[in-house]
Amino acid sequence: MPTTPAMIRAAICDLNGVWRGKLMPAAQLDKVLGGGLRMPYSVPAIDIFGEDVADSPIVFNSGDADCLCLPTTRGALPELWQSGAAQFVPVVMAMEDGTPSAIDPRQILAALVAKLKARGLTPVMAVELEFYLVKPGPTPPQAEAQMLAIDNVDDHGTFFEAVYAACEAYNIPADAAISEGGAGQFEINLLHGPDPLEVADNAVFFKRIVKGVAKAQGLEASFMAKPYLDQSGSGLHVHFSVLDKAGNNVFDNGTEAGSDTLHHCVNGLLNLMPASTLIFAPHLNSYRRLTPNSHAPTGIGWGYENRTSAIRIPGGSPKARRIEHRVAGADANPYLLLAVLLAGVLEGLERAETPPAATEGNAYEAGLPQLPTDWAAAISAFESGDSLKSHLNPQFCEVFTTMKWQEFGRFAKRMSGFEVATYLTTV
Repeated sequence: MPTTPAMIRAAICDLNGVWRGKLMPAAQLDKVLGGGLRMPYSVPAIDIFGEDVADSPIVFNSGDADCLCLPTTRGALPELWQSGAAQFVPVVMAMEDGTPSAIDPRQILAALVAKLKARGLTPVMAVELEFYLVKPGPTPPQAEAQMLAIDNVDDHGTFFEAVYAACEAYNIPADAAISEGGAGQFEINLLHGPDPLEVADNAVFFKRIVKGVAKAQGLEASFMAKPYLDQSGSGLHVHFSVLDKAGNNVFDNGTEAGSDTLHHCVNGLLNLMPASTLIFAPHLNSYRRLTPNSHAPTGIGWGYENRTSAIRIPGGSPKARRIEHRVAGADANPYLLLAVLLAGVLEGLERAETPPAATEGNAYEAGLPQLPTDWAAAISAFESGDSLKSHLNPQFCEVFTTMKWQEFGRFAKRMSGFEVATYLTTV
């Protein structure tokens, strides 16, 4: 029996978190690792439908020239769930002179990390990712939801064994798997690390692994924010602290309250939260998750050990004092998510302002200012969010806004059967 030829996949993570690239024979590996691969500059800004953004300044107006595709420090990674000796090479995009692409999400995060590094600060970050595991097709899962039920995890033992094996091959520090609040919903935490680029890499690779392993086993994995109206939404929570040059946690002052620097950073994150919502919730469906009393935050506030708040300060040892940011859905792009969180940290450090009082009790009933409640409002808030955009590349901001308005416009031209059935003969 002939063996399956080894193949490599070289790809970039685009602004929507979709991998886009090329499938090539393994003989091309040295060329890719040597930086010999090229793709059009506009590739990271293709919309969610896989189409060019018509009004984008980087497509027709610029001629859409090719860019360099440079391998990351991870090199070639084995895809254990693929047939043959498949390998995956993540790449980033750069201009001919090596200047990072302004619209490559990994390069956008790298720029924010560099700004903090210039201040002698190192973010230590970790992510928690929720997802659904279901049989193929549109039918929602029928099983009862069982929070933390070990039997639910055991039922998919083969799947989780394959996921953990792939994570080990990718050097991803995957922690325990738990059953979450929805039927067929699970969460796996990725342990903290002092390199936000590596943390974001691990998150996007993890999503690819979970989807790939599920497909290989006749299942489907979804990181959609709210795939089923009657089930829990899926979040992407981020925990982080910040270390100074001496390795000290600048959020720690030896008390449960945390340092002034912690409070300043909380305030910066709150100030940028309305404009950042489009990054936390980038799609039409994202806003079905951000509803009151849903375990997803809707108010712009913070609190100690308060899971109804957008920002939670966990308890425990003061040495581990950190921020948990709870707004983003699992459909968010991890690179852009961490980038805007670091922008919030910079905003807080620059302004050095005290946040409003911490929320006690149910944040849904605390009268807090609210996040944008729908996609169009979030796009507008991002578009007019000068404070957030001051920390980001202007070209990225323009391209991302244009892309999201194009996606919004396409959805706006579609009518559901429910809408037609409701109004056709009754009005």
